[in-house]
Amino acid sequence: MDLNAVRTYVAVADAGQFQKAATDLAISQQAVSKRVATLEKELGVRLLTRTASGARPTIDGQAFLPHARALLQAEERAAASVRPGHRALRVDVIGRRLAPADLLRGFHRAHPGTELDVVTLFDADAAFAAVRSGTIDASFRAVTVTERELPDGIATARVHDEPVQLLTGPGHALAHARAVSPAELVGHRIWMPGLVAGTEWAAYYDALAVAFGLTIEATGPDFGTEPLLDTIADSAVLATLVGEQTRFAWPADQGLRRIPLVDPTPVYPHSLIWHSDNPHPALAALRGHLASAFPAERTNSASWSPSWVHMRTPAQRFGADGESFHRT
Repeated sequence: MDLNAVRTYVAVADAGQFQKAATDLAISQQAVSKRVATLEKELGVRLLTRTASGARPTIDGQAFLPHARALLQAEERAAASVRPGHRALRVDVIGRRLAPADLLRGFHRAHPGTELDVVTLFDADAAFAAVRSGTIDASFRAVTVTERELPDGIATARVHDEPVQLLTGPGHALAHARAVSPAELVGHRIWMPGLVAGTEWAAYYDALAVAFGLTIEATGPDFGTEPLLDTIADSAVLATLVGEQTRFAWPADQGLRRIPLVDPTPVYPHSLIWHSDNPHPALAALRGHLASAFPAERTNSASWSPSWVHMRTPAQRFGADGESFHRT
């Protein structure tokens, strides 16, 4: 059904005159008559009858009028639901216990009036596809490709470096260390069954293992977080690696230990991904918030990240208005 014709019929019914409806709609009287006639033909009934003073709805027209108004109201609600600034900003955070979720919570605390729709996608490929298709507005991911290799229209900015920590049970040889270096992990078994070949997090830990000669095992089924923690807590030889901001809750009697890695500190590079044509005002606010929170200076000798991570300062990543320099 042509909503312009429905809108025209309602305008005539409200105005009581074809000419006044034409003036209200900024179209010709002939166009008004043509639209109403088309709608009447589609419905198979006469909606208006002409009178000496103008026009009024027929019995069928009176029955159709409230439904016609409802159609126009539904059209307005549908348009408003996707109008920039009126719908929730949809952001992928990988996992709700991970650092990106913390970053998004920090943004929401700073902008409590912003409505958010938080989702979790599997990997960077899924995130890039969702951003390109408009299914989501933004995603937090480690970006393993160069700017030249990014899909057309996709923009990225490195927004957070998360220190990686060692997690051990109480019987592990390193359990009582205040901090350890990556070099001290050589020869120890690091178990990470959640690593999936081809994902960005597997690429990160593969690079970490090669850089420091570590043994990182991804063998065995991944039954989830709790079975992993149970195994680490009971083992004197297995440890795992976790992000500093990864949220865990474990029983006190497990005695699990989080141990910082230093000299250097491996950091997981979180980037924000979005489409350069996305006009959502909350997306610009999120980019600006993350740019202001990311430190402008870093001591490169104190931290490590893979060679495919290219550090740029906030001034290089974002312009004064929060726009990022990107490939289009």
